[in-house]
Amino acid sequence: MPHLNHPLISRRTAIQAGSVSLLGLGMNHLQALRAAGAPSPDGQGGSARSCIFIFLSGGLAQHDSFDLKPDAPEEIRGEFNPIDTATPGLQICEHLPQLAQRSRLWTICRSLTHASNEHSAGHHIMLTGRSQLPPGFSAGKPQPTDWPSIAAIAGDATRPRTNLPPAVVLPERLVHYSGRVIPGQFAGQMGKHRDPWFIEAAPFHNTSYGAFPEFNFDHQERNNPDNRLFQAPNLSLPHGLTSARLTGRLELLNELTNQRRYLERAASTSQFDQFRQGVISLLTDGSIQQALDVTNADEATQDRYGRNAFGWSLLMARRLVESGVNLVQVNLGNDETWDTHGNAFPHLKDNLFPPTDKAVSALLDDLSASGQLDDTLIVMAGEFGRTPKISLLPKHYKKPGRDHWGAVQSVWFAGGGTKGGQVIGASDKKGAYPADSPQKPENMAATIYQALGIPRTAAWYDEFDRPHHIYHGEPIKGLV
Repeated sequence: MPHLNHPLISRRTAIQAGSVSLLGLGMNHLQALRAAGAPSPDGQGGSARSCIFIFLSGGLAQHDSFDLKPDAPEEIRGEFNPIDTATPGLQICEHLPQLAQRSRLWTICRSLTHASNEHSAGHHIMLTGRSQLPPGFSAGKPQPTDWPSIAAIAGDATRPRTNLPPAVVLPERLVHYSGRVIPGQFAGQMGKHRDPWFIEAAPFHNTSYGAFPEFNFDHQERNNPDNRLFQAPNLSLPHGLTSARLTGRLELLNELTNQRRYLERAASTSQFDQFRQGVISLLTDGSIQQALDVTNADEATQDRYGRNAFGWSLLMARRLVESGVNLVQVNLGNDETWDTHGNAFPHLKDNLFPPTDKAVSALLDDLSASGQLDDTLIVMAGEFGRTPKISLLPKHYKKPGRDHWGAVQSVWFAGGGTKGGQVIGASDKKGAYPADSPQKPENMAATIYQALGIPRTAAWYDEFDRPHHIYHGEPIKGLV
């Protein structure tokens, strides 16, 4: 592995590095910026392949996307019609036309199953790849006893290839409308110092959903204004920290004093110099800033991906993979955006499918054209599927939708050596349960770990140097 190269720095950049927490990057986020030559937990190196894990918080309705049931009764089949894809015999929703044209590049698994119909538990299950909830699990907030997320394990078990952390989550943490943080996103039992790096680019709004500013909506049509801006973090502070926050010498002194105390605490670890050099590298590497600055991408690129939170997020993911990040988790929508209990069909048709179809297709095109698709696995899933039977909750919604359903969901795969143009598994005639080749979240996680080159015998180690298995299932058969 090549050694990290750190350019010469100015006094101003050194001050910036000392003020790292102003950037929204805590020292725990920089744990991943360890020496490039460090061994993986089992003493074997990975193959430096990448994964983009697209997470649809709220739960994608399988009947209305990738597993339509046109011959089922009306209360099951829904309002959407199937269309043919480029793969003979494979049909998907009429409102995903661009993905239909590219079906030879992707595969759908229609039989992933787990036992929970609850949002927080479902998030934990799918984000960690563990069907059983951990001891002490709380739907109300993350716990130190939670299983580590797939992103956290990828960040710990793979080697960094550049100055960037090996695992990144964007464009925001997953937060419930009440303000509580959803469990399952973090390192849990591995410790906070091994959390993945969260890029906070999309401000939270508790009643507005979707791909703002073009496709934002409110499930319950409460008409609350949404003036959010998508803005990636700026890794270079204003000259001399002279922003409105730091106009006077006293403010500057207080700020630097606080930073010094923070860094002194961090210095108690043997990795302090690695942290510091990693911060400096982030501040001085122009390619990293370019990877994050997606809202200023050229006009043609933004038109292809979409000038919205979904498009910008997937463009950022593609650039980060190109820059050397091993795993990027992209949350397409916060606050359970895909939770289509009501008004489901207009919201899917008008607000959710169009930006998703465009952005994911652009991602496929770019990775395929650059030759990176074979080395980059893309996975798209939510925390569960939706009920076979359509229902109406008239107290909250004007039109019908579907409720939570963990028993079966469709999970979408592309790249990373997958064959494409396939259907793996099947649901029954109602789309309620697996009818063929049932798959567990553990198998999805194992597929990701395999694509990242993590050996089957790999383990992560806790603070007492005790090993914990990474694989809890087998990669999905037939994908590769």
